[in-house]
Amino acid sequence: MPSLRHQLLAAVVPRLRGADAGPFDADAERARLEREHAELEAAGRPLPTSWVPGFERRYEVTTTEQPFPIHTIRRRRTDGAGTGRHAARTTIYYLHGGSYVAGIDPAHVRYATRLADRLDADVVMPDYPLAPEHTWRDSHRALVDDLARRTAGRDRVVVVGDSAGGGLALAVTMSLRDLRGHLPARLVLHAPWVDLTASTPETYELDAIDPWLRIDRLDVLARWWAGDPDDLARPEVSPALGDLSGLPPTLMLCGTRDLLMPGCRLLADRGAAVDWPLTYLEAPGLVHVFGLLPGIPEAARAWRHTIDFLEAAPR
Repeated sequence: MPSLRHQLLAAVVPRLRGADAGPFDADAERARLEREHAELEAAGRPLPTSWVPGFERRYEVTTTEQPFPIHTIRRRRTDGAGTGRHAARTTIYYLHGGSYVAGIDPAHVRYATRLADRLDADVVMPDYPLAPEHTWRDSHRALVDDLARRTAGRDRVVVVGDSAGGGLALAVTMSLRDLRGHLPARLVLHAPWVDLTASTPETYELDAIDPWLRIDRLDVLARWWAGDPDDLARPEVSPALGDLSGLPPTLMLCGTRDLLMPGCRLLADRGAAVDWPLTYLEAPGLVHVFGLLPGIPEAARAWRHTIDFLEAAPR
């Protein structure tokens, strides 16, 4: 049974996110997002670090600007030998969620730096271009090439993504496999958005109980990200519908009060058919990306599963 803290979050979230604010207006949402993205560009798309105590003291950030910002977070040394970089042996390649229309959130940075501390790792966070101004074509190949460069090096690379970022993480890894590149050691997918066609009827049934996501909004955002309706079913957009063979060991977590759960089940079923080493943990009654939520016991359990899985990866 979900914890009381989880239940309180589930009750508050719809009000905070406007999920109960009436019919979805696609034109108004497009205008709002375009204003928001323009403001973000004007501010230089800074990495939001406010949820990480002592961030500037504990980490340093380098950013490459082409073809879009890619942030690398490195832990500072804590052995008393100055303030230089800590020499990590693992790279966490983190692709953030946000339905392909929202940028990196402080919660993403908080979670990624927690992983970095535990795994003695650097974190790479691409700030990929967003819909509705951009589609998957504006970032996919650049992400594949960037990941290929990193997996070809000496460091162990693990790829982590949540929601839309989870779907993107899987899609990029599949393209890297198709190019016969070195694959990451592990994937971790928190409630990934892997079927933008919403081909499973259960997706629409869950619309009544998911406090975070709305099917009318997701259908529009999916079309914006695809760009062309014919691209919705492409593996670069809906990786659950693609070839899942030859992928690295993967951990996927999802709750059952989540519109994306049917897509996760579809992915698990299709992966099992080709012997993909995928561990799927489904949590009854839990909401979208529960593993990233602060202060709930369910997230603590998801954290333990994630760390056990990633620490088992070969070095």
